[in-house]
Amino acid sequence: MSRPIVLLVTKRTAWANHVERSPNPLVLGLLQRQDPTVARMKAAHEAHLQCLRVVEQALREAQAEVRLVDDLALPLPLDGVSLLLTVGGDGTLLHASHQVASTPVLGVNSAPGLSIGFFCGADASTIDRLLPLALAGQLPAVPLHRMEVLCNDAVLSSRVLNEALLCNSCPAATSRYLLDFRGHEEEQRSSGLWVGPAAGSTAALRSAGGEVLPLDSDLLQFVVREPYLVGGRPYRAMKSTFSRGEALRVRSKMYDGALYMDGIGRSFPVTLGDRVEFRLGPEPLRVFGLAGRRGQPFSASPSAALPTG
Repeated sequence: MSRPIVLLVTKRTAWANHVERSPNPLVLGLLQRQDPTVARMKAAHEAHLQCLRVVEQALREAQAEVRLVDDLALPLPLDGVSLLLTVGGDGTLLHASHQVASTPVLGVNSAPGLSIGFFCGADASTIDRLLPLALAGQLPAVPLHRMEVLCNDAVLSSRVLNEALLCNSCPAATSRYLLDFRGHEEEQRSSGLWVGPAAGSTAALRSAGGEVLPLDSDLLQFVVREPYLVGGRPYRAMKSTFSRGEALRVRSKMYDGALYMDGIGRSFPVTLGDRVEFRLGPEPLRVFGLAGRRGQPFSASPSAALPTG
């Protein structure tokens, strides 16, 4: 019987980057003065290392063949992989997910309480129990629908899991655009436009006044962020959900616009006249360990067999 292949993707902590690998004089000075802005940096680093040791032990006990990637800028070797295992927080999983088509994912929150890990179904206390279940196909997986984003008919990404933000590249400047939704086009001014799938509806979209959607929903939604209402009259399209087969289309009236997808790691310039479109993507991401959260019922039945690739 062949050994399962697990791709282990782990983040580099701020301590590793700024103290150990490339010492940063600013960070070192703040640490020396015990400045509160860096008070948790070492604790988060040590928690991450301890969690990584626990994960590596669980992989040995599962007799898995492990491929390690500890630089998120590198391409992921996913050929033949049964499981993508991320160790860090939501940022690590989100970054890796843009390279993933059908390979299922199990996220491990390496420092609960110090990092956000909503998409992480495991931590150091549960990975030894959950990893064998995931490899055996006995751990329920939730399909998280993703969003496709196009600019001038070219696909920028079909794997946006959290949200996209279209805005002026200067945070203090007004975002200007023409919004076309369900056959109605109107000119808007605001501080930006949030658009995203259900998985990201408890993050920025919720903070901006959006609706919290069930995890497995295939709805998308948009929310106009801080609208500038000329004469106090509300826009017709301020926020809404939209379904498969529908799209939200926006034409930029900004020379210096920007489009951010799943954080700041993926940004694209948008200029005057550019056409941006948001629609449901074709590739849901299968994530283990999320059953029972936000309206997604937990089932003890085995999930579908794991793909190899």
